[in-house]
Amino acid sequence: MSNKTTNDKDTILAILELDSDPDNLINRVTWIAQSFDYRVHMVLFEPENGALLGGFAISNEAEAIRQELQRAQDEIAETYAAKLRDNGVDVMTSVLRQRPLDDGILAIAMSVKAKMIVKATRFHSIAERGILVDTDWQLMRTSAYPIWFVKSDRMPENPAIVAAVDPSNAHDKPAALDHEIVQTATAVAKAVDGEVHLLHTYERISGIGKVANRTFKPIKLPIDEIDARIKKEHRNALDVLASDCGIDAKHTHQLPGSTQDILPTFARSHNAGLVVMGALARWGVKRMLIGSTAERVIDHLPCDVLIVRLSEYQLWD
Repeated sequence: MSNKTTNDKDTILAILELDSDPDNLINRVTWIAQSFDYRVHMVLFEPENGALLGGFAISNEAEAIRQELQRAQDEIAETYAAKLRDNGVDVMTSVLRQRPLDDGILAIAMSVKAKMIVKATRFHSIAERGILVDTDWQLMRTSAYPIWFVKSDRMPENPAIVAAVDPSNAHDKPAALDHEIVQTATAVAKAVDGEVHLLHTYERISGIGKVANRTFKPIKLPIDEIDARIKKEHRNALDVLASDCGIDAKHTHQLPGSTQDILPTFARSHNAGLVVMGALARWGVKRMLIGSTAERVIDHLPCDVLIVRLSEYQLWD
């Protein structure tokens, strides 16, 4: 049992969407709050009601309907909050009426000093990814807060907690982010009696040889030698990270190929309950042009996904 008072506890922000399996979200939020001694601020998404608010004048009937909808939304939020309270979780509720939704979520996260955002997720269409309209994608690209995306209905027994790392520090990611990923995975594994598996994927260069041979004057490249050297360099960096974080060789994996292809299969084959990944918040032109690895794989993973940031927003004491 924790000795913390309610005022001493850190807060997680839970995003409740009625069309995204809210019971799964409540179950996961309950578990997180109980396991790590968090209190919860739960936010219900308000559906669009622009038809009631449009124009310069609002009729008495439209205003009455709007007020009734707001009362109903408050009651729905309290109904789900009661499920958390029944399990001993301290919870507050509010209804998010700000648009766009991701801006509203981040504004509330800032106001409650959230340690983490917890949100259910669903499959994202190619169109949603292409024009960046989906709230999940916007949060992944702009949030400075860690985000736990709920995908599965329950945590498996003795699960693998996969720490997806990049010790080569590619994609502009600082080395400290990998340590944050492993530290977070270790804390979750301890809570669920699971095991941390360190996974690093790297791209082979065999394709370069094919391109070289298609030139006007084919270039002879020592592909096997270069490939072996790249593999060794990546493995050395991975082993240093594993040693620093106390992960043994049995639980340290390096596989050739793209993360998008390998990570979902690895998660399935190892009974993963959670994949922990790192991402950097991006703004402006980078936000529009650069997609993170997390964005490319989240739809294909069979389990929950936790996107972590650097230690300024460290989740675990």
